[in-house]
Amino acid sequence: MPNEDRDFIQSIERGFAVLLAFDERHPTPSLAELATKTDLSRPAVRRILLTLQKLGYVAANGSRWSLTPRVLSIGQHYSASHALVETAMPRLVQLSERTHESASLGVLDGADVVYAARVPVRRIMSINVSVGTRVPAYATSMGRALLAWAPAETVERVIAESRFEKLATATVTSADALRAELDRVREQGYALTSAELEEGLISLAAPVRDATGAVVGVLACSTSSGRHTPEEFRAAAAGHVVDSADALSADLGSPTR
Repeated sequence: MPNEDRDFIQSIERGFAVLLAFDERHPTPSLAELATKTDLSRPAVRRILLTLQKLGYVAANGSRWSLTPRVLSIGQHYSASHALVETAMPRLVQLSERTHESASLGVLDGADVVYAARVPVRRIMSINVSVGTRVPAYATSMGRALLAWAPAETVERVIAESRFEKLATATVTSADALRAELDRVREQGYALTSAELEEGLISLAAPVRDATGAVVGVLACSTSSGRHTPEEFRAAAAGHVVDSADALSADLGSPTR
């Protein structure tokens, strides 16, 4: 466990726990709500909030707290220090133009996929996606494209950390079913999911490799069942998604696919 490591700083862990407790369901929580959500004492949460306030990352409004725009700078530092994001943007724009659908870059973080870059289109879907959004790897095309070529230990770690909740009609809900899907992804070279993360959402994703050949991200394209059936979307978009991912891989110095 991390807190048993002599180099582990628990106060930093608690600070991040408080920051991460702000979400779309709790955009302006009270101190008591933050204490409940983080399992920390109210005095501890109060000290953390006051420290974050002095650093400019949170602001108080009566008994409520909110994040400040300074939090966005953390994500900006990530983008600035990772060539993957900057290099991916022209490919995402190109993919979105070719498919007339949203295009995204995803990276693996724990058992989740994090949206690292995105070119949206104006469609109405219930899922609210922006850069920094986290989605479970097991229920997404991006997660499967990342895991299909990942080391076995990474796959087993993600499986162990996944709750396999049934999020929609077709959600994969077991480790064995996920492993079977990963086999399918390796065979066809891309991942396709429909009605797994949410009803009506269809998504395609293909792996992006770096100069060593390792998968470091995925390019994905998504649509709704109101616009396409899964097979229609496969026929219309799979080639574009794979070609864009391969082109980005080449940009990063990857050997020929």
